[in-house]
Amino acid sequence: MSSCRLAFLLLTLSVVLAPAVGTLALEPEIDPATGLKATGDWELVRNNCIVCHSTRLITQQRGTAAQWLAMIRWMQEKQNLWQFDPETEQRIVGYLAENYPPQADRRRAAIPRSLMPPNPFAAKEQPSQ
Repeated sequence: MSSCRLAFLLLTLSVVLAPAVGTLALEPEIDPATGLKATGDWELVRNNCIVCHSTRLITQQRGTAAQWLAMIRWMQEKQNLWQFDPETEQRIVGYLAENYPPQADRRRAAIPRSLMPPNPFAAKEQPSQ
């Protein structure tokens, strides 16, 4: 094989394979026991979150830091989740936002109420007498 052809082949392979190799190198290892991305504060998340629910509930969700914090606040208000000290809370939210951020292809936009059919189970107003 001539040196020009070999150089062309190597250049072509590097262009084709570089994105795949770069992507693989950046993905953190997955903890086999929990399914969480084993990077940063993952053990803090594991230790505080799986007390109440499976890690699958975490890994199937996506959100910004504000959205993750809102989920934590909801769990504290409605599900009796304990209060975190500010540093712990910041580290948990940071891990979740970095490793499970929003993805455009994961959720559709909410259907506007005007396009929804009537709810047959909704409380009906009683006529005034």
